[in-house]
Amino acid sequence: MAVPVVDPERYADQLEAKRQRITAQFARFAPPELEVHASPSSHYRMRCEFRLWHEGDDLFYAMFEVDPEDPKKKTVVRLDDFPVASRRINALMPALLDAIRDEPLLRRKLFQVEFLTTLSGEALLTLIYHRPLDEAWEAEARRLQETLGVMIIGRSRKQRLVLERDHVWERLTVEGRDFVYQQVENSFTQPNAEICRAMLGWARDVTRGSQARDLVELYCGNGNFTIALAENFRRVLATEISRTSVASARINLEANGIANASVGRMSAEEFSAALKGDKGGRRVTEMGLADYDFSTVLVDPPRAGLDEASCDQLSGYERIVYISCNPDTLEQNLERLCRTHRIRRMALFDQFPWTHHCECGVLLERIDD
Repeated sequence: MAVPVVDPERYADQLEAKRQRITAQFARFAPPELEVHASPSSHYRMRCEFRLWHEGDDLFYAMFEVDPEDPKKKTVVRLDDFPVASRRINALMPALLDAIRDEPLLRRKLFQVEFLTTLSGEALLTLIYHRPLDEAWEAEARRLQETLGVMIIGRSRKQRLVLERDHVWERLTVEGRDFVYQQVENSFTQPNAEICRAMLGWARDVTRGSQARDLVELYCGNGNFTIALAENFRRVLATEISRTSVASARINLEANGIANASVGRMSAEEFSAALKGDKGGRRVTEMGLADYDFSTVLVDPPRAGLDEASCDQLSGYERIVYISCNPDTLEQNLERLCRTHRIRRMALFDQFPWTHHCECGVLLERIDD
């Protein structure tokens, strides 16, 4: 990967370049004017992971630059700070090194550090080792936890030692409403909290006026959209394949007092089959699909986008809200979806400034026969 070069004075220019690229890429679908949501120009990423490089007595964080002409060739890049990451991460980076540099129990064979932080300043550090962790390590790590004011998890092969808890609680205010989210170590969460707030606000806006009918959501993760959209619908049924994310989503529903939504553990492909009438066993029966009246579907798929069968399934809904982390697969999917639907809203969310990556949101409404 290339290490992003942060230059706040050039942020407007890089965002405009993305706007022009997305506008041109999707012009043939005749969308309305692209809605652009800017990120903070620095200190926007709430989670990061770094290799820890040992050179004699020296100790530093590292990333790798890959030679585009020879992908096997990598250059170590020393990082004394990381403007992409939250201010909390930047404060913890040197503090952690100072605390462990002369502590063999904490330093020896430590090869990776993962940071997970929140807007309110909570921080969870995962220290990953090439050696077993014992009670002596745990005692030192507990002292480190207190010194830094963080939570710590220790990992090594076949070991995971959680000293306090394995998650942080993120609090996001969207349209004057406060939502809380349990975010679990080593599971997916939206990395840019401010852009996440923008995405939730946009999704709430484009789905207003739906209280009489229901929402079905695929790839719901930890309930990020489920929770923010629940009040816009009579009922919400969300699905997700990751066991950890499903457990977290259910905790988040309870933490936010959401009573009209439920989360089932099932792949998007299995769920699509169930909606077509495949009985699918106990999990499908427990969903009670016959009790729902779905008007809207929300999908937030991985970078590979949706397969053809899933696109065919989506074409049966009146409204589709498609959140995409890959404009190229979104473009491919829209080739199919725009046979039956028209784009009513389209947004660019600058989730990853200083990279070529773009996150998009699209609202599609079915074309009347």
